[in-house]
Formats: sequence, C-alpha cells, structure tokens
Amino acid sequence: MKKIIIPSYCKKILDTLKLSNFEGFLVGGCVRDSLMGVMPDDYDITTNATPQEMMRVFKDFKVVKTGLSHGTVTVLVDDKAVEVTTYRIDGEYKDNRHPDEVLFTKNIAEDLSRRDFTVNAMAYNEETGLIDLFGGIDDLENKIIRCVGDSDKRFLEDGLRILRAIRFSSKLGFNIEEKTAKSIIKNKHLLENISKERIFVEFKKLLCGKNVENVLLQFKDVIAQFIPEIKPCFYFDQNTKYHCYDVYTHIVKTVSAIESDEILRLAAFFHDIGKPKVYFTDEKGVGHFYGHNKISQKLTQEILTRLKSDNETKLRVSTLVYIHDREVALTEKSVKRFLSKYSKQYLLDLLKIKTADAAAHAEEYRDRSQYVASVLKILEKIERENQCFSLKSLKVNGNDLIELGYEPSKQIGVLLNKLLLSVIDGKVENEKQKLLDYLGKIK
Repeated sequence: MKKIIIPSYCKKILDTLKLSNFEGFLVGGCVRDSLMGVMPDDYDITTNATPQEMMRVFKDFKVVKTGLSHGTVTVLVDDKAVEVTTYRIDGEYKDNRHPDEVLFTKNIAEDLSRRDFTVNAMAYNEETGLIDLFGGIDDLENKIIRCVGDSDKRFLEDGLRILRAIRFSSKLGFNIEEKTAKSIIKNKHLLENISKERIFVEFKKLLCGKNVENVLLQFKDVIAQFIPEIKPCFYFDQNTKYHCYDVYTHIVKTVSAIESDEILRLAAFFHDIGKPKVYFTDEKGVGHFYGHNKISQKLTQEILTRLKSDNETKLRVSTLVYIHDREVALTEKSVKRFLSKYSKQYLLDLLKIKTADAAAHAEEYRDRSQYVASVLKILEKIERENQCFSLKSLKVNGNDLIELGYEPSKQIGVLLNKLLLSVIDGKVENEKQKLLDYLGKIK
C-alpha cells in the first residue's frame, strides 16, 4: 500500500482541530484512493467536535453551513473546500436513503461502523496513523468490495449503496464478496426508493469502469430493476452467422470494447436494446432484426427521459443508437452527405461504435479496421481540400437569396439544403454565381 500524503490545506484543518484539543482524521474515499496510489478527487475529514464547536474552532476560516443538522460544515482553505463532519451514529432509515435522525458521538469506531464498505471505512492522521477496524486494507490488497457488518442492513439503510457497490467494482476492478453480492441481488428492489437522477449518475460511472463487462453480466438483474426494457435481451439467441453471443452479452461486450467515454458507453449499452421487438426468422431459420435501430432509439429516448438525463446527452446517445448500423459508403460523396446531415464528431463516434460492435461479433466478422481507416482517409482528404459539406461552407446564404427577391421563410432553408446536396453530388461548383444560377433549376 502507498503512503498517505496529507495536502497542506487539509493539514491546516487537522492542526486547527488539534490545537483546540479535538481529534481530526481524513476519512473514506480519500484514504482508500491514497492507499491505492490514486490522487483523490476530494478530501473529507471527520472529527469529535460538534458542529457548534467547529464553528468556534474555524472562526478564522470561511465556513459554509453545509448540513449542520447532520454534523457537516464545509471549511475553505487556500481556495479548497473540505467537508468536516462530526463522528455520528445514524438513526433509522425509513426511506431506505436518509437517516431519520443523526446522533453525534465522541467515538470514531462508532462512526466508521456505520459506513458502507470496508475500503471506505478507514481513517488516517499523522499522529494516530491508519485506523482500520474492518479489514479495509486486506480487502484493498485482495481487490474486494465488502459491506461493513451486515450487508442486508447496510443496503436497507441506503438502497443507493447497491449501485455504489457495483460501481466501485466496475471502476476499481474489484470483485464483490459473496455475501455482499447475494445481498445486492436480494435487495435490488430497494432501488425503487432511489431518485432517478442519483441512479443515472451511478449508472454512468458504472458503465465507464474498467471492470464493466463482469459487472454487467453478474448483476444484470440489478440493471433490469431500473431499466426493465433490457430484460428481453437476456439469453436472446440471434440465430445468425455474424453473432456468437445472445443479444445482452453482445451489448455488454460492445460496451466493454469501446473507449471509456460516457456518451459512447451509453450508446453502446442501448444500441441493440430493441432487437427482441423486431426479431423474425426466415424460411432458413436465420434471424433478422430489420428496423431495430429505430426501436432502439425510441426505447433509448424513453429510458433516458425516465432517468432524468440532460437533453444534450439524450440527443447524442439516441442519435448514435439510430445511426449505429449505418454503412457510410467509401466515397467522398457519401462521407460528405453524412457530414452534412450530422457532423464530424458523429462520424468519428460512429466509427468507434462500429469497431466495438464488430469486436462483439463472431470471430471471423470482428475486424473493421480497414473500413475505418478508409473512411478516415476520405475524411482527411475532404478536410485537406476544404471541400464543401455544410451550409457554413456553402458560398451562398439566406441573405443572398433574400436579395434575389425570395421571401424570408422556411423555403430559404430548403433551397440552401438542396444547393448543398447539389454541390456534394457534383452537380454544381461551390461558387456564388454558379450557385445562384443553379437556383432556377432547383426551383
């Protein structure tokens, strides 16, 4: 395990507590990450000082009353914000998410015992060293996610811990201890009590983990708890020479094969979700999924709306799902037509999805490298020669048409798009006068 280094701004907080005769420890994820040699995203501190005592201790600092009733204040030091929380014991969790009451304690052991997983239940300061009461170090070394104490109790307290557990497994590449894994599946219904926004945040992080394939396969029933539309894909045989996996396994392997980008992994997860709805076999017993991209797009939009996705994510993901099966012909005209309708970014993302999708096919159909290289070569030539493929690069605009006497209306947009396609198709050169002369033919 790596040595824990305390940043100077955290040390100021710990030293200030100590000078006032209070304890203070780094706690939770920052301790875990530090021991793994990973720079923490943020630092949390726990103390035996009550919120009122902390307000006095930090009177010379800027303090934000983040959650006094739960024992938390945010202390700002050197433009860094650090949450400092009183040792506490949580009361009953009637909503499976938040404790009805919080009791403060002077015993750090009681505070650590209420935390979710052993790897998150360690505390550290330079004077005392590492406090590890539940085997967190051993679980870090053995790459295991394990609940602190009784798994069922931990998940009943906070149902979101179910997703946090599999998210940690995906992100860190850890296995989930057997009792904890069984409890996750047993208590998956508790996710019904969790806000869709929080579920979506955890799901996106889970998808971007390095261990995502194992997690999605092992805990598919947990995923189906909040995305039930995925369930028909489980064990759905595709009955085609191009595929060696059922629909869900193909989806999972596509997710795993694509780069760890939120949009791309969401698109990979949803790209074939509509396949079971359109499946049919021909007279030879071969499976077909005609139109599955449209159904998959519709389901994607519905699911992302339910999960309270932002509009930009929903648009980008659903568009990629819709076009994921599109074969852009290896011609400048075809590439430019695609660029005119979508964008360069969509083209690059499409190629990444096609590469990952192919990697999840039967072995003899996995290599799309030559196709991808050819498309990229055409794209490079189009850009190098500054060829026209968008209204932005068209040598006429709406004002030019208005000057010719056209009334400002949607018709101008229609005409400009027709001119653009005519340029792309080689029917007219991208020169202003030639384009204006060509308008008569279009009209």
